[in-house]
Amino acid sequence: MYRNIMLTIAYEGTHYHGWQIQPNGQTVQECVERATEKLTGVRCNVLCAGRTDSGVHALGQVACFRTESTIAGPQFRRGLQRFLPEDIAIVQSQEVSDHFHATYSAIRKRYRYLIFDGAVLPPFLRNLVHRSRRMLNVAAMQKALPNLLGTHDFRCFETNYPNKATSVRTVMEATLQRVPHWSLWTPASVQQTTSLEEDNNQNGQSDNSDQRDSAGHCWQPTDARPHEDPTSPLICFEIMADGFLYNMVRAIVGTLLRIGTGTESHEYMADVVASMDRGQAGCTATPEGLYLVHVDYPDELLVT
Repeated sequence: MYRNIMLTIAYEGTHYHGWQIQPNGQTVQECVERATEKLTGVRCNVLCAGRTDSGVHALGQVACFRTESTIAGPQFRRGLQRFLPEDIAIVQSQEVSDHFHATYSAIRKRYRYLIFDGAVLPPFLRNLVHRSRRMLNVAAMQKALPNLLGTHDFRCFETNYPNKATSVRTVMEATLQRVPHWSLWTPASVQQTTSLEEDNNQNGQSDNSDQRDSAGHCWQPTDARPHEDPTSPLICFEIMADGFLYNMVRAIVGTLLRIGTGTESHEYMADVVASMDRGQAGCTATPEGLYLVHVDYPDELLVT
């Protein structure tokens, strides 16, 4: 008898031509299917929740495959990981209902898009965020988000429309905010800077501790552009919907970037959605900043 195994997978998509097997490039699906063959002796067709593009990442991609193997469901995680590269991780494995399908059973998906608009991009982040060379007005971008909520025909954000039977989707949540810059990416010593700030506060002194560390190194280049918040150059956009169209999230981000740079006002988003015209929206943002975060399924399908 065949068993249905569900996998939750995280991967850095930098070195892959997306999820789906391609004739001329390495893909995540190819790596996972090769791992199933090495572990069970039979190559399994691994289906996924969403076929991410080249360079796109995942924190909670969901996949499933059928197998006659007697390996316990939770043990597939370690078993498969032995045969996978370091930039692909099996987060969880479990046996699920025979009716479970990673693609068609999904009821909600959440994506995250990270933007960096600081003066200097840490080289460690170059493949993990979208680099904006202009400072973004987060407040204006936030004002545009309510126009995404609810049920709409989102063909204005779909590349090569039509790709699906319908372009109508329901967006349940859309948020955008600056998040603190991880201090370990900066040249300052966190402990030393904290101590220096405390000493100066106690003595009623004012220093440039937000600009320099204890060794006098600049936090920002001296010719840096004025910034909303130099300590939070990371902007996190998250969106949850019952489904997404081809390049929908990246097209929404491209539209938000036009608002954030002042090219358009926040009312622009409403006009784009109403137009149902891809040509009215912003460009498709780069893949590096996009992450598939989580996929929801009916509870009854997650048990055997």
